[in-house]
Amino acid sequence: GHRVAMALVVRLRGRLLGLGGRAAAAACSSAPASAPLPRRPQYRRHPGVTRLGAVRLPEPLRSAALLLLHGHGSGSLEDQSRDLTNLLWSRRRPVEEEQIRARARELELRLRGDRVSEGGTQHSGLRSGEGEEQWVRRRVLQELRRSLPHWRPLSYNAQLSLVYLAARLDAGYAAVSRVLLEIKQRVPEFQPRTLLDFGSGTGTVTWAARWAWGPSLREFLCVDPSLDMQQLAGRLLDPGGSEGETKHSRGVYFRNLLPVSPKVGFDLAVSAYSLSELPSGADRRHFIQALWRKTQHYLVLIENGTRDGHQILMEARHTVLTADEGSPAFVFAPCPHEMPCPKLGGKTPQPCNFSQAYHPLPLPWNPDVKQELFSYVVLARGDGGSGEGRWPRVLHHVIPRPRHVHTRLCCPDGNLRSLVVTPRHCGRELYRCARRSSWGDRLPVSPGEEPWGERLPPPPPMTDSAPPSPTDTEGGTSTP
Repeated sequence: GHRVAMALVVRLRGRLLGLGGRAAAAACSSAPASAPLPRRPQYRRHPGVTRLGAVRLPEPLRSAALLLLHGHGSGSLEDQSRDLTNLLWSRRRPVEEEQIRARARELELRLRGDRVSEGGTQHSGLRSGEGEEQWVRRRVLQELRRSLPHWRPLSYNAQLSLVYLAARLDAGYAAVSRVLLEIKQRVPEFQPRTLLDFGSGTGTVTWAARWAWGPSLREFLCVDPSLDMQQLAGRLLDPGGSEGETKHSRGVYFRNLLPVSPKVGFDLAVSAYSLSELPSGADRRHFIQALWRKTQHYLVLIENGTRDGHQILMEARHTVLTADEGSPAFVFAPCPHEMPCPKLGGKTPQPCNFSQAYHPLPLPWNPDVKQELFSYVVLARGDGGSGEGRWPRVLHHVIPRPRHVHTRLCCPDGNLRSLVVTPRHCGRELYRCARRSSWGDRLPVSPGEEPWGERLPPPPPMTDSAPPSPTDTEGGTSTP
C-alpha cells in the first residue's frame, strides 16, 4: 500500500514538473520503500516575508510601564494621550524661510494687482491713518498666519514624558521591531555590538534591538535632549532603582548630544520619530550627515506614515546617497533601487507607508489590537549589488482572486507596476508566493525573469488626517 501511494504521489508531481509517466515511474522504482516524501515548500514563510503578527511588548517593559502609570487619573491621561497622538500624527514639517519669502512675494503681487484693478480707489479695508504700504504688509502677514502650518518644538517635561509613554510606547516598539527584524532575517550573519539611538525617548529601540539580537549587543548610546525623558527610560529599564546595572540596563548609556569625536562609530544607528522634531531642513541634513558618519553598517530611519513623514525620509535618503564620502551607500529597505521614489512623481505626492499590528498597553481606553502606520528607510554601507536585495516590494494589500492575484509593486527599475500573477503565465512557485504575501513583503523574483505588468498611473489620493483604525489586523501574535 505504501508503494502504491508513493507511486501515485510521484507520478502526480512528475506531471506537474513536466516529467513523463515513464520518468515518474523510474523515479518511483529507484526510490527505496522507506524514503520519506519530500516536504512541501513553506510558501507562507517564503524568503520575502517580512511581516510580523500582532506585536506584544516584552513582559518586563509592559510591567514597568504599567507601574509608572499607576496612580495617574485615567480620565485626564486618556484625554492627554489622545491629544498628543493626534498632534504628533498631524505634525507638519517646519516651513523654511525661503518658502515664507516666496509666499509673501506672491501675496504682495496679488494684493497690488487687485488694488490696480480697482482703479486706485480708496480701499474699504484701510484703517484710520493707515497708508497703502501698511495695508499691504498687514494683509500679507494675516494671510501667512492663516495659510502656513504653525510649528513649535515640544518640550518633554516629566508630565509630557509620561503622557508620551501612555500614547506611543507600544506603537513605537512595534514599528522598530518590524524594521529591525527585516535586517536580521535578510542578513543573519550581521551581529551588531554597538547601537546609537538618536532621539531615544522611552528607549523602545533598545528593547527592540535586544529582542532582535540578544547578547551580541554590548553598548547602547541613547541620545535625547530631555533629561526627564532620559530618567523615564532609565526607570523602564530598572523599575526598582537599583544602584548597579541590571539585566536590562547593562551597557545602556544616556547623553544629551551626539559624540563629537569622528572616531566613535556604531554598527547600527537608529532614529525613530525624531527627525520631524528638528526645526529646519538644514538641521535635518546636519544630523543625518552626522549620523551617517557614525554608522559603520546600517542606518535606520522611521517616521509617521504621512506625506510629511515620508518626505522627511526621502530628504534624508537623498542626503546620504549623494554624500561625498569614500564609502558608497545603498538603500537596503524598503526600496529595491536608489532612484527617486515613484510615489512622489505624480501631481499629488503620496506617502510610501506600511502597517504593523500590535497589542497596546492594557489601559481602559485601548482596544485589544491597534495598527501603527509608519514609513521607514534603511541605508547601508557598501555596494547594493543585485539578487535578493533587489526583489520588488509589495506596496498595497494583495487582492486574491480565483486562480490569480492582484499586486502592486515597487520594482528595481524605479517604477510602480501592477502585476496580475497567475500560475500559467508566472509559474506556480511565484503564484503561491504572491498569494501568501502581504503589504510590505518582498516578492521573490529572480533578476531577468520579471513578469512585469503595465506601469501604474499615479496612485489615488489618500488621507493622512487621522491615525489608522484598529482594523484589518495581521493574524497571529509575536511575543518577544
